[in-house]
Parts: sequence; C-alpha cells; structure tokens
Amino acid sequence: MIGKGRFFIVYLLLVLAFSYTSLHSNTAVPLKKAFHEFPVKRKGWTMVSHSLFSEEVLRVLRPTDYLSRGYAGPDGSRVSLYIGYHDSGRGSGGIHSPKHCLPGGGWYRVEERELTLEVEGKNLRMVSAVYQKGEGRERFLYWYQVKGRSITDEYALKGWEILNSLLYRRRDAAFIRVSLPFDSDRERALSAALEFVKDFYPVINEFLPA
Repeated sequence: MIGKGRFFIVYLLLVLAFSYTSLHSNTAVPLKKAFHEFPVKRKGWTMVSHSLFSEEVLRVLRPTDYLSRGYAGPDGSRVSLYIGYHDSGRGSGGIHSPKHCLPGGGWYRVEERELTLEVEGKNLRMVSAVYQKGEGRERFLYWYQVKGRSITDEYALKGWEILNSLLYRRRDAAFIRVSLPFDSDRERALSAALEFVKDFYPVINEFLPA
C-alpha cells in the first residue's frame, strides 16, 4: 500500500507540473551570440560547407536558430556539426530525438554507448553511436544542453525542461550533433569526432545561454 501511495503521489506531482508548464508561458531566451558568428576556422579545423534547410524540414524541426556545417581537420577528417537551438518561445518546437529521426531516414543503429569527455575541467556527457544506411556507416556524437548542463537521455531532458519552467519560466534547450562517416576504422572515426568536440565545445558554450 505504501509503495502504491508513493507512486500515486509522484504521478500526481508530475501531472500537476506538466499541466502548469503547459498552461503558463515561458520566456524566450536568446542566444548569447548569433550562429553566423560561429568560427569558420579553429585549431586546424576549417569550414568546408554550410547547409541551409528547406522550409519543409524547418517546419518539422522548428528550431529558433540552427547551425549546419562541415569542417575538415588537419588529418583530412570530414566532420559535420549541427546545433539546433530552441528558445522556448511561441514559434519554437520541441527537440527531436535522433533515436527516432535517424531510423525514420533509413539508418539503423549498429552500436550505442554513453561517453564522458573532460573539456577544460568540465565533464561533457554525450551519446556515441554508429548508424548504417546501405553500405555507408557513420559515427555520431550527440547530447542535449540545458542551462549549461549536458544531457544524454530524452526523458531527463523533459524533466529538466519542466523543472526550469517551474523555477525560471524558461524551457530553452539545444541539441548538438557531430557526425563523421567512415569505411572500416570506427575507433579512428570516434577519436577524430572526440577531438573535434574537445576543440569546439568551449566555443559552443559562448553561444548557448547558461
């Protein structure tokens, strides 16, 4: 009986919290700097492509702002970077999980695990995954970021969004994804992707609100 009572109380609190955050308005939190100021060169990496999404894609993703670029490393590695920022304003939608989007695009997951990378004395938690589509394979590193906190789980993301809405009237969040195609050496691809994250994570934090 006690266990059922506790479950009911937790469930009721979650329902009340969700109802409250759904009914009250949140403050739209702007980026600290616009993405067009994001560096095209850094620590041997050079931007080689810049993508703009179609209106159809933007209607699905509904980011407030986004960055989609390709970078080439000093060793020839080609890395794709996507940052989608959602400011919690009226026109901003929720973040789409790659666990649903990638399979929907014909990719299937080969492996997945969580990693922690230390960058400038801070621990950055992320998901490392390999997906395959046809003969092509790609290494993905991604995480969600809320008020400077890195999150790897979609349910935890929703929890932090609700908590921040209750405490601060804001639900802004970002999705960061780094990807790198490879032929056979998946660990080399992982090493290159991690090096890119280590070099660019401090810059990313200069743009995302804390």
